Amino acid sequence: MLFAPTLPGPGLFAYAPCPPICIHPLPHPPSCSKGYLPTSPLSFPQAAQHRELAHTPLAPGSSCSYPEIPFVWEKFDLEPPKGKGTEMAGLSRWSVIRVTYLLTVIQMTCLFMQFSVLLYVANELGLDSVGFGLLQTTFGLLQLLGSPVFGRLCDRCGARVGLTLSFVASWSLLGLLLCRSGGLTALFLSRLPALLIHPIPGSQMVITDLTSPAERPAALGKLGLGLGVGLILGPLLGGLVSTKFGIYSPIYVALGASTLGAAISASCIPANTKMDAQGRSTPGGGGGGGVFSLKETWRLLTLPRVLPVFTIKVLSGFPAGIFLIMLSVISVNVFGLEAQQTGYLMSYFGVFQMVIQGLVIGRLTSRYSESALLRLSVLVLGVVGLAMALMTTIVHFCLLVPPLLFGLVSLNILTDNILTKAVSPMDTGAMLGLCACVQPLTRTVGPTLGGFLYQTFGVSSLGYLQFGVNLALTLYLRDGSVLRGVEKPQ
Repeated sequence: MLFAPTLPGPGLFAYAPCPPICIHPLPHPPSCSKGYLPTSPLSFPQAAQHRELAHTPLAPGSSCSYPEIPFVWEKFDLEPPKGKGTEMAGLSRWSVIRVTYLLTVIQMTCLFMQFSVLLYVANELGLDSVGFGLLQTTFGLLQLLGSPVFGRLCDRCGARVGLTLSFVASWSLLGLLLCRSGGLTALFLSRLPALLIHPIPGSQMVITDLTSPAERPAALGKLGLGLGVGLILGPLLGGLVSTKFGIYSPIYVALGASTLGAAISASCIPANTKMDAQGRSTPGGGGGGGVFSLKETWRLLTLPRVLPVFTIKVLSGFPAGIFLIMLSVISVNVFGLEAQQTGYLMSYFGVFQMVIQGLVIGRLTSRYSESALLRLSVLVLGVVGLAMALMTTIVHFCLLVPPLLFGLVSLNILTDNILTKAVSPMDTGAMLGLCACVQPLTRTVGPTLGGFLYQTFGVSSLGYLQFGVNLALTLYLRDGSVLRGVEKPQ
């Protein structure tokens, strides 16, 4: 059977079986006598030329000659032959992706389960509201510092090591929470493993490495379903278990789930998901320098198209992130909601987020260009910001939730996809680690800045800030020169 070659991208390169047809668009192709087609990346003009293939039937018993053509297994439900560099822990490419989704659900459920218990543990140890805020800020700061390091660690050591280490770190965090004899010291020490707890960037790297650029937005969007399921299951299970078996029982459940997740990631995730130019596994990716190299981080940011898109990602979503951080305060003081009603509002958020990530983004990216959708998301966030500045009731805000989430979700997925295409496949983990810094940065700086704006200028100031920033970015993106070439992989 003959398989058509596709344009090379950050997906999988594989060996293709020799068909009974000899393909030789080049005058003197190198011989292929082993029954497999050696692969190497071609430039886009070369790849286009290879689509015009000359077919010559082979004489019985004769050998075949082939040029080096890259095969990316993207549009076919087929598996590359198992062998050195293509072994996927006994699982198909999409099976590995589904396991990655499952691991995301497990770890996010464990995290939100311990979040639901953390406040009660802090109160039992005598920590006041200021101290609890400092505890949360410490977690966000550690995540901010650890994201780039974790990304480069995944590039250099492989996805299996990264995801397994994330579960082990989660296990350590939960274990330290049980050290009640350690008091507040043990409570703050329990935040230290947050440096290595990054389930989303690790899972994103696996999906980025195993999908083509065309498949990637939809696959990354479905990963958000894992976050939504964890957001719902974690507090729900935590509440049910703590009510029946005691306040510390959810931590034991999360410990067991983290152990299961570590075992699954160690046995089912490939040791390395990256392939080099010859289709071989590359255990030592991530460019030069060490895991903590700031020079390598700066090198990634200075690559073509990276810094402008990364700046748009940070600036466009930052005002909306501040508003969402202040939402619990706004719900009580502005909308007059009770605790139970605020919980319903959070569930409303979670449902819409899962629908947009799982069902909407993939369909839009299959029909429209990423640059057009990115401009649309920035414009939508600006319009929603103006509407939030003028809203007066909870009904107004509920009507704004779908476009707000559409703008945020599409902004994050599109910029992640554009940035991973702008770097080498060996650096996707490091780039996704940088992208993951945005949310911890917002959680670290947002409460102080949002509290100042809310106390000084009122809730409308948060909406006007979002409107002003995204209006400026919309004008900046108007001519299209900033996003020129974002559709092409590096």
